Amino acid sequence: MLDLSRTRHRVAPLLAIAASLAACGAQSQTPPAPLTPVEVSVQEGALRGSVDDGVRIFKGVPYALPPVGDLRWRPPQAAQAWTGVRDAQAFGPDCMQNRVGWDDTQTKLPVSEDCLTLNVWTPEGAKRAPVMVWIHGGGFVMGSGSQPVFDGAALARRGVVVVTFNYRLGRFGFFAHPALSAEHADDPKANYGFMDQMAALAWVRANIAALGGDPKRVTIFGQSAGGGSVAQMMLIPGARDLFQQAIVQSGGGRDVWPLLAADRPGKASAEAIGVAFAEKANAKAADAATLRALPAAKLLGKLDLLNMEEAIFSGPVIDGRLVTGSAVEGFTAGRQAKVPLLVGANSDELGIIPGFLKGMFAGRTIAQLGLPEDKLLAIYGSKSALNNDLPGDATFVEPAHALAQRATKSGQPVWSYSFGYVAQAKRKDWRGAPHSSDLGYAFDTLDKLKDPPTAADQAMAKSWADAWVAFAKTGDPGWARNALATDQRMTVTNDGMAMAATPERIKALGALRDSPAR
Repeated sequence: MLDLSRTRHRVAPLLAIAASLAACGAQSQTPPAPLTPVEVSVQEGALRGSVDDGVRIFKGVPYALPPVGDLRWRPPQAAQAWTGVRDAQAFGPDCMQNRVGWDDTQTKLPVSEDCLTLNVWTPEGAKRAPVMVWIHGGGFVMGSGSQPVFDGAALARRGVVVVTFNYRLGRFGFFAHPALSAEHADDPKANYGFMDQMAALAWVRANIAALGGDPKRVTIFGQSAGGGSVAQMMLIPGARDLFQQAIVQSGGGRDVWPLLAADRPGKASAEAIGVAFAEKANAKAADAATLRALPAAKLLGKLDLLNMEEAIFSGPVIDGRLVTGSAVEGFTAGRQAKVPLLVGANSDELGIIPGFLKGMFAGRTIAQLGLPEDKLLAIYGSKSALNNDLPGDATFVEPAHALAQRATKSGQPVWSYSFGYVAQAKRKDWRGAPHSSDLGYAFDTLDKLKDPPTAADQAMAKSWADAWVAFAKTGDPGWARNALATDQRMTVTNDGMAMAATPERIKALGALRDSPAR
């Protein structure tokens, strides 16, 4: 299987380039006019937000205590109540991450360990409206809920409450060490970022009614690492009661993460990776207190999507408690929450790889898959097609199909899609939709990006965001459900939206990956 998270540095440069180019960057904008203030009370106290064109907005709301000091590498603790009225008109800091010059989709906010905040966009006068909770991507090392492309106003104007949030990233969010495993025996370990996601969802359940939302009509949705997180939320027993529907956008699903302790032959455990990091940080034989005293900058290191520091950074961990395996493995066993599911990927996820590198990336993918090249060539028909399509198919497209098929076999309602619309400004350069290029369409935020959208681009954004909101409202995005017999998906191209059969190569690739005699 393709070990995306443990060897993500092998595809990370392309993911990063694709994300940056696909989103096309934030536009410079004139400072907005002052907004009308508005107040609301949640369990922790009163909040002062603002109103903009019929949408109430609350930013930087803490959903947990700052995970600093003794709370570093501990499950998130409930936010404390405050007195008076807390200002909620500005985003909180992003979680610790490195700012990189090649990604102009990131925010310009400061970074901090004190970052567990969320943002809410809610229609004026809303009562028991459907809720959409977004989990951002970024390879578990970058990103935030405050990126301009994730502005929830356009969706909120369609009649839903939108929530975005930050969760711990890098070694702050995913870290294991024997000294940490030995303390607080009842605590889950290592996957603190996933614990933050659950805490944000618990805050939504407790407070969203005061903000006009229905806590019993929550749809979680996410893309890339966020999509993978949605799939894991469907598999974590303690998360299942926190949402009623799910959307997985380009979330993979066959990732092979390290075990918490003794790992498989030839693979380092997450604890061993943590020890290797501690030794490099001159914290040999470190106890928990010594680890928690390490400066944040040292923990951050040089992590970003172009440098995953694989030997000393584990990423998400199979801890045996929250995470028990890959999403595809969990869905195969039928352990996922049986909720309405919308799942898919983009048409050319890694097609932005430069031509002279395509063969190298295809070769690495074949090696990671452990599949015979002759059988893959038989599926793709030519070396050129294999080089062009296999990396994206293996990483994102086939796993999305695998999740859809397994969920359908479990009896839950499933809708599949392939997003292939290319902005008119990019059609000379892109043959299909690369990774992350769907984000401005799902949020209807093309105006937040650098390249001015055309009328056709805006029309597609309206249609795609309408589908996401329709799913949140009704559990149906507006096209036929997945059916094992026909195996069709909504296919979006530059010519529009229509149902079409899943390509044979995707089905054949999945069958080969699942074959015990491969």
